[in-house]
Amino acid sequence: MIRRIFGEIRADVTAARDRDPAAQGVSSFEILTSWAGVQALLAHRVAHALRGAGVPWLPRAIAYLTRAVTGVEIHPAAEIGKRFFIDHGSGVVIGETASIGDCVTLYQGVTLGGTGFQRGKRHPTVGDNVTVGSGAKLLGPIAVGDGAKIGANTVVVEDVPPGATVVGNPGHPVRVEGRKLEGPDADWIHLPDPIADAIKALSARIAELETRLAEVDGGEAAAQAKGEQPGIKPRTGRSPAGG
Repeated sequence: MIRRIFGEIRADVTAARDRDPAAQGVSSFEILTSWAGVQALLAHRVAHALRGAGVPWLPRAIAYLTRAVTGVEIHPAAEIGKRFFIDHGSGVVIGETASIGDCVTLYQGVTLGGTGFQRGKRHPTVGDNVTVGSGAKLLGPIAVGDGAKIGANTVVVEDVPPGATVVGNPGHPVRVEGRKLEGPDADWIHLPDPIADAIKALSARIAELETRLAEVDGGEAAAQAKGEQPGIKPRTGRSPAGG
């Protein structure tokens, strides 16, 4: 068990160095002693192993102290795969029945939480190579497919297909320039939002209709000023009876 834990620690440190530009050229000792996300994950590895061995109280105590020190709360029962990375870490919450695959990246403020007081499986299952942006909330026993990207502040309450990019509240899949986003990084600032785009299109259409209506009202007002009936052109020339 100890050998397995040390192997996971090495993989986690490597993941931090690969995915955090601030970790380039930094020693493993410095990452272990000053990266809050790595420290929280290290403590969770120990707490999870102790819980699996049937040790009472101590796993929850480790989780409690880790939250106080790092700002990251991970339930000892949560299952986390290899090469997991929490960037910055503060405010991250991972619930008891959450399951996280390999090569997953979470940014600060992410919640893998439940939606009520039901028992059993009540937290998300996250696949491999998933990236979750800052402040995103994944709620309930949903499944997030491999390679998915969750935009910042997105609220996800339904399953996410593999490879999808999800934004909004509630979250909905989008594509960026007709393609899927690849790799753990993403242009979080410029992710498209089709609902917002539809609202903008409707607003533009309403403004156009208001302009056309104002033009019609102006024409009728001018006609009334000339003593003409709105919408009726004045008669000119001879009458149909020839009078």
